[in-house]
Amino acid sequence: MLPWILLTVVALAAALEAERRGIRPLLWVAKPLASIGFVGAAVAAGALTSQFGSAVFIALVWCLMGDVLLIPRDNSVAFLFGLVAFLIGHVGFAIAFYVRGVDTTAVVVTVLALALPAFMVWRWLAPSVPRGMRVPVIVYITVITVMVGFAVGSMALAPAALPLAGALMFYASDLTVARERFVQKSLWNRVVGLPLYYAAQLCFAAATLSTAATLS
Repeated sequence: MLPWILLTVVALAAALEAERRGIRPLLWVAKPLASIGFVGAAVAAGALTSQFGSAVFIALVWCLMGDVLLIPRDNSVAFLFGLVAFLIGHVGFAIAFYVRGVDTTAVVVTVLALALPAFMVWRWLAPSVPRGMRVPVIVYITVITVMVGFAVGSMALAPAALPLAGALMFYASDLTVARERFVQKSLWNRVVGLPLYYAAQLCFAAATLSTAATLS
C-alpha cells in the first residue's frame, strides 16, 4: 500500500508545481497519476475483499474520472461531466457508509444540522452559477451533505477516524473547487484544495484496510 501512497504524494507535489508554473502537460500527467495512486492504495489495502471496500473502490474510480475531467480549464462540458463523476463518487461513499452500518438518527440529525451551511454555500455560489448549471450544483450540494451525514451516522455506530476525516476533507475540498469555478479563480484554491482532496481519498483507501477482514 505504501508505494501507492507515495505515488499520490509525489504526483500531487508535481501537480501543485504544474499549477504554480502553469505547465499544463505536466498537470495532465501528474494529476491522473496522483489519482491512480489512491485507487491502487485501496486495492493494496484489500478493498475488493469486502462490501464496504468494494463500494469505496468504485467511488474512488469515479473520482479518478472526475479528476481527469476537471483538468481542462473553462470547458463547461468537461466540468459538467466531472461534476457528475464526483456526484456518483459521493453516492458511492454514502453507500459504503451504509454498508458499514449507520445510526439512522445520527444521519438525520447531521443532515438537518448541515442544511443551513448547505444553503449558505448555495447563496454564496448562486450569483455566479450559470442558469444551466444551477440544478446540477444544487443536486451536488445536496448529495455531498447527505454523504457527510452518512459518514457521521456510520461513525456513531462504529467509531473510526479515517473515513470520517475523508468525508469532511472531501466536503471542504469541494468548496475550493466551487470557489475556483464560480467565485474567484486563484492558485490558492488548488494549493489548499488539492492536498485536502487527495488526503481525503487516501483516508478512504486506508479505511478499507481495517474493514477488509471484518466486512464481507
